Amino acid sequence: MTSLPEGTARDFHQRLQKAQDAFAARYPGESSSRQPVHTVYGGAHLFKSDTVKKLGEIALRSLGEYAPEAKTFAEAIGIRADLAEKVYARVQEKLRREAVEDFRIDFEDGYGNRPDSEEDGHARQAAEETAKGLEQGTLPPFVGIRIKTFSAELGPRALRTLDLYLTTLIARTGGRLPPSFVVTLPKVVSPAQVSVLVDAFEALEPKLRIPRGALRMESMIETTQSILDENGESMLPKLLAAARGRCFAAHFGTYDYTASCNIVSTYQSMRHPACDFAKHMMKVAYAGTGIFLSDGATTTMPIAPHKAAKGTQLSPEQVRDNQRAVHAAWRLHADDLRHSLVNGFYQGWDLHPAQLPSRYGALYAFFLEGLAGATERLRNFVGKLGQATLSGDTFDDAATGQGLLNFFLRGTGCGALSEEEALATGITLEELRGRSFAKIAQNRRKG
Repeated sequence: MTSLPEGTARDFHQRLQKAQDAFAARYPGESSSRQPVHTVYGGAHLFKSDTVKKLGEIALRSLGEYAPEAKTFAEAIGIRADLAEKVYARVQEKLRREAVEDFRIDFEDGYGNRPDSEEDGHARQAAEETAKGLEQGTLPPFVGIRIKTFSAELGPRALRTLDLYLTTLIARTGGRLPPSFVVTLPKVVSPAQVSVLVDAFEALEPKLRIPRGALRMESMIETTQSILDENGESMLPKLLAAARGRCFAAHFGTYDYTASCNIVSTYQSMRHPACDFAKHMMKVAYAGTGIFLSDGATTTMPIAPHKAAKGTQLSPEQVRDNQRAVHAAWRLHADDLRHSLVNGFYQGWDLHPAQLPSRYGALYAFFLEGLAGATERLRNFVGKLGQATLSGDTFDDAATGQGLLNFFLRGTGCGALSEEEALATGITLEELRGRSFAKIAQNRRKG
């Protein structure tokens, strides 16, 4: 026996379904696509088709010179001794195979303000080098350009650079964009700026004869105004809405943001509480939306202070000074990265090729340290088809299944974990590459 009339119950159900559909459209869940672990920025005037290959070679030389053995590297970046050999071998392999996952051809801070004729030339030149890299297979898996900010002063210059670059690129490639191509918009302060960029995309795509929606953007969150608007409301959802489905990622700008908070340069750092506040706001606003989040950069570079003059050698003390300086910069970078990872930011910026060893070293140690626990928990999930399980002192429900699978997707994607280590959870290679825990559970129940 029930008391609610059938029509009333049906109306309640329809209202709940409508609300759920709206929620699902707004929050489709974490993307199952590969996310790069970093974005390397370089001035557009310096970009060549083989730039990322050369960056990998420099990174390998840095690792070999300043940490020629696993023990030295582990001590430098502060990882467990029992992981040293495995991490060191995998970092070497990564630097040889795919040192750079994402590269941004920079027309902003890494380029500066130049005469219009000079930037015009560099926009065309960078596009031609991109086309050459696409043809030769020398581009990284992710690539894009960062234009200047859409301020009243610089907006016209930014739009012209975007137009020149894309027009030249498409003409050289016969209508192809590099896979995962993205345009970075810096110093965003209003949804109108994002909207103008999307309008430009919609105007360019038919002119260039590329598919609608092919052009995507990412916002840089590096001002206080991009966190809260003039009414004290969160600006972040408004920026996402203004992108009209074209937002790929949101990147945090550590130093511009701390400067906008009037924090003096001495205390501007990745782990400043002001940065944690802004990044937690980003996590809350963008969780479940499917866009990627990236932390900022460590600006202390692993550069040796002493260089030998031609025909001379460094003294033993100078050699030690160089190693100490590089190791200190590696350690700072690794500690910043660990802070990002603990707070759920799996991507950051790298500004120098010698940062790549510490990036991958700290990242790989993070995944390897969590491997045993994640393996046991995911094995329990797979074995019980997603029903709630008790693993040690951690109680999981089925909603955590995708999160555990994502641990292995991220780990194998960047080279921290092998596919064999992922398969030790009981999933198959096909299931791993399918990237969906819901499908794993569904298919196994059918079987």
